[in-house]
Amino acid sequence: MSENSYRTILRASSIIGGASVINILAGLAKMKAAAVLLGPAGVGLVGLYQSLMQTAGQVAGLGIANSGTRQVAAAGADAGAEGIAVVRRALFWGTLIQGVVGALLFWLASEWIAARFIDQPERAIEVAWLALGVGLTVAAGAQMALLRGLRRIGDIARIQVANGIIGAALGVAALMIWGEQGLLGMVLIAPVVTFLLGHYYVRRLEPAAGEVAAPRALAKEWSAMARLGFAFMISGLITVAGQLAVRVLVQRELGTEALGQFQAAWTIGMTYLTFVLGAMGTDFYPRLAAAITEREAAVRLVNEQTEVAVLLCGPVLIAMLALAPWVIRLLYTAEFAPAVEILRWQLLGDILKVMAWPLGFVLLAGAAGKTFVITESVAIVVLVSGVAVAMPFMGIAATGVAFLGMYLIYLPLVRWLGGVQIGFRWSRAVKAQAMLVILAAIAVELAARVSDIIGATLGISIACALAAWSLMRLSSTSAATGRLAQVAKFGERLRIWILALR
Repeated sequence: MSENSYRTILRASSIIGGASVINILAGLAKMKAAAVLLGPAGVGLVGLYQSLMQTAGQVAGLGIANSGTRQVAAAGADAGAEGIAVVRRALFWGTLIQGVVGALLFWLASEWIAARFIDQPERAIEVAWLALGVGLTVAAGAQMALLRGLRRIGDIARIQVANGIIGAALGVAALMIWGEQGLLGMVLIAPVVTFLLGHYYVRRLEPAAGEVAAPRALAKEWSAMARLGFAFMISGLITVAGQLAVRVLVQRELGTEALGQFQAAWTIGMTYLTFVLGAMGTDFYPRLAAAITEREAAVRLVNEQTEVAVLLCGPVLIAMLALAPWVIRLLYTAEFAPAVEILRWQLLGDILKVMAWPLGFVLLAGAAGKTFVITESVAIVVLVSGVAVAMPFMGIAATGVAFLGMYLIYLPLVRWLGGVQIGFRWSRAVKAQAMLVILAAIAVELAARVSDIIGATLGISIACALAAWSLMRLSSTSAATGRLAQVAKFGERLRIWILALR
């Protein structure tokens, strides 16, 4: 079972990861265009608009994008096609109403939002247009919940690839044609394209089985999703509201230029690991939800997912840490040099983030809604308060330090709660590999403080060694065949030879 599970994790990671890489590259190309054409202030405004739209989308969505995944997966395991059909119809009608109401309320509040959060009342018309993105975000969330619950990994990957390429092409075109006036179009293109692609692939599914359920039955199913989703909504709202609060603090205290520096580092930090973290929500979460009542199986599944995540992310993280100055200049412009310091602190925090994410899904799969909300609240309070306290002394670098501090608190918290819920303990392999990555990251960071060249040389060397080890370990644990099997055999022979020399 363990080997099959490793292979399943790797398969999902390879499919979603490959799609995410294309999506990441397309998104970074879009942000590069924004950096060149708009400068740090424009990039900061893009991030602020996106944060406002995501915050409103979280509220209007009521967390059903997450609870819907769990309900679809559970219905498939317990009630089969007819059970899925009821959930599917409840998702459609419920989120249709939610999206319309959410968009309308956001539109009505646009003047207040422009004055309160952007501090520019003259942008009220632009903010009103974001209501379209709010409604489509809710609808797209329901589409993705259905596809994730059915584990349509291939369709999800195709949506990500097409969305990344089409969204980037149209977004860059909008900026090149209209300049700063095209900024709003670039922000809205993403939810529009995501919704249209999601609609296409959902329409390709087999029609819902069985007779159409009565409105009362659909309302009951939607109510169940909403009750579970409320915890997801609150936690998601806390997260995006916290990020919005950080942006507002930076803009008010340090100005729009500093906000652009923060947005540059944040964009990289939030996107470059999605090739692994995205697969967790797509494949790992539904499988864990189905196995959560079997404690030993759940513990094993979480450990395997964590090990794969650390092995895949470790080399990338170390390489990013080593090349941070060049990454910022490549993806943005020389004006964004202050973002390097933020990014380095965030990369250190990302090591802990990779280990924490699988444990966060334990709370979601176990429907521990209140507990999940508390953990997310603690994390965001640490982030926002850390920025507020440290910014007067450290400037914009405080945002990166607060991000690391957030995960220094969050990881032990979810580890303890995982132990309470399923008796979780990290395996020896996970602890050893995580410690290796942490020590390597600290060494590279200290070397980079002396010289960027020294840090880059050491970091790339370590990243290559970690990549080789990860390839051998993954090919062995997944019972790979073909070339990967040959790699595994070579690694085993190399390990035996090294032990013989001791």
